[in-house]
Amino acid sequence: MFLKRSQTTGSPNVDLHGISLRALQVFASVVETGSLTEAGERLGGSRSAVSQHITNLEKAIGAQLIDRRARPVSLTPVGKALLKHAHRILQAVTETQAELMELSLAAPMELRLGLIDDLDASLTPEIVSEFQQHYPRCQLTVTSGRSDKLNEALGKRELDLVLTGLSPSPNGAFAQICILREPFMLVAPRGVFDPGADIRELMLKRPFVRYNASMPIGAMVAQHLRRLRIDLPAPYSFDATRSVVAMMRKCGGWTITTPLCVLDARRETDPLDCLRLPFTEMHRTIRVVTRQEELGVLPAYIADIARRLIRRQLMQQVRSLAGWLESEFEIIGGDGANFSSPDAFARAEGGS
Repeated sequence: MFLKRSQTTGSPNVDLHGISLRALQVFASVVETGSLTEAGERLGGSRSAVSQHITNLEKAIGAQLIDRRARPVSLTPVGKALLKHAHRILQAVTETQAELMELSLAAPMELRLGLIDDLDASLTPEIVSEFQQHYPRCQLTVTSGRSDKLNEALGKRELDLVLTGLSPSPNGAFAQICILREPFMLVAPRGVFDPGADIRELMLKRPFVRYNASMPIGAMVAQHLRRLRIDLPAPYSFDATRSVVAMMRKCGGWTITTPLCVLDARRETDPLDCLRLPFTEMHRTIRVVTRQEELGVLPAYIADIARRLIRRQLMQQVRSLAGWLESEFEIIGGDGANFSSPDAFARAEGGS
């Protein structure tokens, strides 16, 4: 695709109305990650949605911006020129949002935050403490619960921002910041599974203690097993990880769950074996979600706090469950910097 020229002036035919901030954000993410798929994961969307944003941006500019065939994707000369302007525009917008957020939070306000149960005890006190240090006049109301219920409350405007393990629907109505990718794993009381034996065969001999299929995590596991055409007898099912783990201990059974769930439910005196799934792996992504075009840079600030707390308080505990988790329990985004306020976060983001 070549740059279109006006028949009267010979200047590039650029449709400024077709250039949105969202498109520039997507374009910058594609360049930073080198992949449409990875950009989609970072932004909480799909590869096809990212591709559509780039296509619309190319139509508005009137020229090809990236070479999709290259691995990683490479910029055309027009793409390189646009990237410089995109960075300046996005930095200006971020700084504006940060300043407006500071002004709005100078007045008394209430922020309603929701967190999944798996993170409640480990993160909530620290998030509230750090947030209140910087915004003492802001009342922070925190609700914990299931991902689907939190997303529903966000859609009904009963919550302003949630940390959830599910992508909300409809996707386009919400802004998402992915902060953590964790694997599902096979968990059993220590010694139930002989590492040298056929794990699949042992799984059939021991009771499978599962989550109720009505639970988000239970639905994810059930869907994955159906996709793989694996049929496992499951005489017990529960709606809470603590109940799943307690029953697993009682009957000498096993379950499929995630590191965060185990940390939330285990007792230090009860050793557990956490093994890789003996079939195709599966993961879940923890993300910060809010409604589109709301709260400025505050979601990014909360995401940064959550990443730092997970790294500082949970990473070592996760490693203690199993050595192989060190490479599979992955914090997404951020660079580990200790941002002390939203405006500091905005300056760092603008300069990256």
